[in-house]
Amino acid sequence: AMACLCVLLGGPSYAAGAESLIIAGATYCEPGVSGPGWAWADADHLELNGYAGEAIGADGDLVLTLAGQNSVTESHAPDADITLCGMEVWGNLTLRGTGTLTATGSQCGIHVSQVLVVDGCTVDARADGADITDEAVAGVIAGDMAVRGGGRVVAASAGSGAGVRAYGVYLQDAGLGDGASGCRLSVDASWLDAAGADGGVACLGGSLVSARFMAPAGGAFGADGVVDAGGALAPHVVVEPEGATPPAGETGGRDVPGGEAGEPSSDADPAAGEPTT
Repeated sequence: AMACLCVLLGGPSYAAGAESLIIAGATYCEPGVSGPGWAWADADHLELNGYAGEAIGADGDLVLTLAGQNSVTESHAPDADITLCGMEVWGNLTLRGTGTLTATGSQCGIHVSQVLVVDGCTVDARADGADITDEAVAGVIAGDMAVRGGGRVVAASAGSGAGVRAYGVYLQDAGLGDGASGCRLSVDASWLDAAGADGGVACLGGSLVSARFMAPAGGAFGADGVVDAGGALAPHVVVEPEGATPPAGETGGRDVPGGEAGEPSSDADPAAGEPTT
């Protein structure tokens, strides 16, 4: 509604990028604004540097550059525009930069209606399933997802409500609309650790480039997601770059944030912040 009001009042329009931005409980219709830990530089570019606050939402495509440690948390205010996730983008979202992002919510940590790209940064997305029934919950819900450039992603969820299905990454049909029909995961020389009781990764297909499945044993892309050697949807999926070596003191060959399913690592590299699960 705020985006429409800006147009009616004669505000500038943009050929690409977000038409409006919701951050820290406020709605903005024009770029060139900033606040503690954030700056909306232009229509399709948001910068976070030490942001720790309520959910962020964008109507349209967004590139988010991360510096330092950042966190977004679902708003529990009764009149909040974003009520079920830490970050919600109705368009394409690219996360990049040298920083980290922790996103937490009840239904999902990060929701993207079209394509989510994690390019070189570290992301920790969690959903706790609080007050959710008859829905899929996941650390990440998106149309398509790509992790590249040495990016590191941890995605996990839990839920005990009636009819709740818990996934780490959920890329199957969720009524997202045009542009989300691929429902595919691609990992290129990067890390992914995804866990959920009903499946680590739910998707309709995918590809690994210069990367391999560390879990499950004999992992592969099946019709409904990543499956084990027996064809069952795997509750924990770990992908790492080919030739990656384990950190000092470890012998398991894993160099992914989040030591076990649903648990963040204590290393300095993963995204900061405590999980909600």
